[in-house]
Amino acid sequence: MRVLGVDPAAAGPTGYGIVESDGRNCRTVHCGALKVNAKRKVAGSGASLKEVHELICGLIKDFSPDVLAVESVFSALNVRTALRLAEVRGVVLLAAAQHGLEVHSYAPRQVKANIAGHGHADKRQIQIMVRALLSMNVTPEPADAADALAVALCHLQAERVRLRLGVQHPKSDARKTRMPRRTADSVTAAAALQSGSATRTHLTRILSTR
Repeated sequence: MRVLGVDPAAAGPTGYGIVESDGRNCRTVHCGALKVNAKRKVAGSGASLKEVHELICGLIKDFSPDVLAVESVFSALNVRTALRLAEVRGVVLLAAAQHGLEVHSYAPRQVKANIAGHGHADKRQIQIMVRALLSMNVTPEPADAADALAVALCHLQAERVRLRLGVQHPKSDARKTRMPRRTADSVTAAAALQSGSATRTHLTRILSTR
């Protein structure tokens, strides 16, 4: 399996890393970080987002990954930073969808816990652990690239555990084009209300999955 890991950034470089696994051993295929130059930033956020989109599309075309793993938005961020990070993450998801690539999201603390053993590891610790896990001759630089490799490794470890336990694959961010069960339940409830046959007691209870 070949995984493209992405570490989206609100202001700094967006890290990317491609890891390949044969089921037992993992190796680095390619990694780096995109730093948008000052002129592009002055041109507006749209120009920066376009560069990220072009980067991800190029990586998908050049390296043909089987899946894309990306960090989710950290909830403790301030609103402005979280929105900016969500924009960058959005164009990453768009690029994956345009190429029919399955996407899986992992929380920053989950990635750190899987790679370093605890959810509060700093960037240097992640770099050291990524180097060890991938048997790299040098420490991956910049730290954003190491973070992206860590996201890819996190997905591979999650897949290994899933296969070992025989657990069904969790829903990815690449939604399939079918009506979710909760939507079907909503339609049933609405139809019952229109016909006047539904009561408060028998109304279908719809739970949020988010």
